[in-house]
Amino acid sequence: MAITDIKTFAHLTAADIETLGQELDSIRRSVELSRGERDAKYIRRAIAAQRGLEVAARAVLFGSRNRWAWLTGTALLSVAKIIENMELGHNVSHGQWDWMNDPEIHSTSWEWDMTGPSAQWRRAHNYSHHTYTNVLGKDEDLGFGILRMTRDEPWRPIHLVQPLANLLLAATFEWGIALHDWDIEKELSGAPRRLMSEPNLEFGRKISRQVAKDFLFYPALTGRAFKQTLKANATANLVRNLWAYAVIFCGHFPDGAEKFTIEQLENETSGEWYLRQMLGSANFKAGPAMAFMSGNLCYQIEHHLFPDLPSNRYPEIAVRVRELCDKYDLPYTTGSLGKQYLLAFRTIHKLALPDRFLKATADNAPETSSERKFAGITLPSLGTESTHWLRIDPETGKRRGLRSALHEAKIVLKEKARQEKEMLREAKAALKEKAEHEGQVLREAKVAFQERARHEQAALREKAMRDRRFRFLRRAR
Repeated sequence: MAITDIKTFAHLTAADIETLGQELDSIRRSVELSRGERDAKYIRRAIAAQRGLEVAARAVLFGSRNRWAWLTGTALLSVAKIIENMELGHNVSHGQWDWMNDPEIHSTSWEWDMTGPSAQWRRAHNYSHHTYTNVLGKDEDLGFGILRMTRDEPWRPIHLVQPLANLLLAATFEWGIALHDWDIEKELSGAPRRLMSEPNLEFGRKISRQVAKDFLFYPALTGRAFKQTLKANATANLVRNLWAYAVIFCGHFPDGAEKFTIEQLENETSGEWYLRQMLGSANFKAGPAMAFMSGNLCYQIEHHLFPDLPSNRYPEIAVRVRELCDKYDLPYTTGSLGKQYLLAFRTIHKLALPDRFLKATADNAPETSSERKFAGITLPSLGTESTHWLRIDPETGKRRGLRSALHEAKIVLKEKARQEKEMLREAKAALKEKAEHEGQVLREAKVAFQERARHEQAALREKAMRDRRFRFLRRAR
């Protein structure tokens, strides 16, 4: 199963987790108190840059019957749509800039350039996902309802096609998100299941506007270049979808982004909530340009800890979060964009198969683990089982937590695997020796049998000769 007791899994005491939560609260307060003109300039410049790129793209696409104009316009429009989706739409809708009290840059008024309504996304994502991050049965974003991303979810035959479903989701990510949030909105609102319900009307109005804008209005503005502009808009949407999909999957589904059971939510403290966000998310390495293009969601851990703090602050927050991970000996899951995506991609394809084809279990798999992975393991630094975990290193005085436990468990499991391999080699050698011995016995038995057969054949021939001589003598008389 996934993690049911985060204290046991993290190898921290309740007091440790409470102190960790207080230190994270301190980071939040310090950022909130220091928000000001620098941050406001950042978001206004980002908005201006995005709108400038889109205007430039639309202008260039008037000449899109020319191949180079089409390529240039499509590239500019793709970048503009990515920035609008990741750095603007996503982060503004999280309320990261509500403190400015600017009616234009506010979560309640911003409508993003995506198929689904921002309001439905806010209610589904900000509540369901960020409150219950990676909790099975509560976080609807865990596989988006179509992908099996943990062994805790029972395998069904439909999962065999999830590699194809994954490709379809990537290409149509905005539609997947829209339908996903629409379904959650209907459930959360308790609206009657009828065609003209408010969630359905809101969803229909946004789709109509979005489709008309992308595939009728803007192409029509370019006159004779209608078809080329239509293709450019479709291509830009595809590029934006693929990029948003990659960023989201790299932050939620690589190895190290842990899953949790509903039992973990029982009496969950603020500190435990923080810890669940840290262990249930993953970052990827990025420079300033890629960070901006990803909406600073390359800092997914920091985003899950503080989803409503300005995204431009995540780099400085990340430094302090990493220091806390070192202090409490917790893993800070990160890697290159390519590595993180390939890990998620591997999980998608691996979990498409029935469990009988998989080696690990839901307790110790790379993509899913729990506190039970440490059960019965004798850690080398202790010489006792992990339930008697030594929380302070006697030599360094540093706290020993999950990072040390994972490292030592890896050593133990590697040694166990080596011993099992050695035992298999010895068993194979013993079987080979036994087979050789039995082969030798069989060969000796065969030789003895052949020798006996020769003796019997000789005796038979001698008897036959005696019989012939006897008959000859009888006839001679």
